[in-house]
Amino acid sequence: MPADTAASLRAVVRQWPRLPVLVKDTALAVVVAVLAFVPAISHIGPEIGDLPRRDAGAVAGLVLTLALCLPLAVRTRWPAVCLALVGSAFAVGQVLGYPDTFGKMGLLLALYAAGAHLARFHRRLAAAVTVAYAVLAVVLHTLGAPARFLDYLAFYLMMAVIWLAGTGVRRWRAEQAERERLAAEVATSTERARIARDLHDVVTHHVTAMVVQADAAQFLLDTEPARAGDGLSAISDTGRRALTELRALLDVLEATGDNPVPDRTPAIGRVSDLVEQARLSGQPVEWTEEGVSRPQPVDVELAAYRVVQEALTNAIKHATGQPTTVLLRHGEEHLEIEVTTTGPATAPVAPSGGRGLRGLRERLRMLDGDLVAGPRPDGGFRVHALIPSGSAA
Repeated sequence: MPADTAASLRAVVRQWPRLPVLVKDTALAVVVAVLAFVPAISHIGPEIGDLPRRDAGAVAGLVLTLALCLPLAVRTRWPAVCLALVGSAFAVGQVLGYPDTFGKMGLLLALYAAGAHLARFHRRLAAAVTVAYAVLAVVLHTLGAPARFLDYLAFYLMMAVIWLAGTGVRRWRAEQAERERLAAEVATSTERARIARDLHDVVTHHVTAMVVQADAAQFLLDTEPARAGDGLSAISDTGRRALTELRALLDVLEATGDNPVPDRTPAIGRVSDLVEQARLSGQPVEWTEEGVSRPQPVDVELAAYRVVQEALTNAIKHATGQPTTVLLRHGEEHLEIEVTTTGPATAPVAPSGGRGLRGLRERLRMLDGDLVAGPRPDGGFRVHALIPSGSAA
């Protein structure tokens, strides 16, 4: 086979699943019709009557053959109509003793199509086919067909197996579609939960920082007016950061898949920005980073960023002005994050943490990580997280 022809056939095979149903069914009908006129395979086809052969004439033979093949063009859209037309042509050919033709394979294809594509009234159609076949068997027996009862039964069972094969495929497709629908719902729910957690983290952190900075600026207006401008600048910077992250989340919500969404996911490298923002809010924060930073998956970097963000938010809310330390340690197998606040809390903090800490535990659990948060024995609060690094994952 020439290389160009082989390449063309491979291209057709690759594109076949994407072609419209009507085009594929029409192509199948044409192929069966063409093969029906090939002498080498003209004798292949289902046969039950075995009545003496009659010379049907060229025109009658052509009409009968086309009636067996061409209805296959609508076997997916109207499977019952297809089966009725092909079945009637098959029955006429058996009763009149027309010569064998490959076109009789259309009966088997129509039976399979009825089982695979007829979603409604398939039981009624099966009963109608059974009755029609019984009538055909009686007529053939009356005309002197040599077939016996077991022959008719075997032929019927063959048709039933083909019908059930199509039915099995239809049920499998329905179950597959249901599994895909459920998987899409789970994915949608998971994504909604993730976006809800991110919204909580972004809004809580930035709004808390802005409230603290606004209180500090108001205080400075009365005591040190010259420094009040720094506080107002800090509020402006915090608001811009909040808008940037909120826009990124809205881009994800509005994404349709046609255009790539810009990547604005906070990374580990931006943890220092969180520390600086907390300092601008008046929180004394000591920042330490140990180990060699390595490229990490997006989920790992975002989880680490959110842990520091939530811990600093709680420190600003519940331990305003208390010394806070942030430690980020890059290990071979884990990222370790520890945020501690010393001194008594200015507002009560539940040991189990709020919604943000619960969300962080769930996020880290999905990454096979762990988060522990609670008060320290000597006062203050501690948040400790272990996140498997990219190499461990």
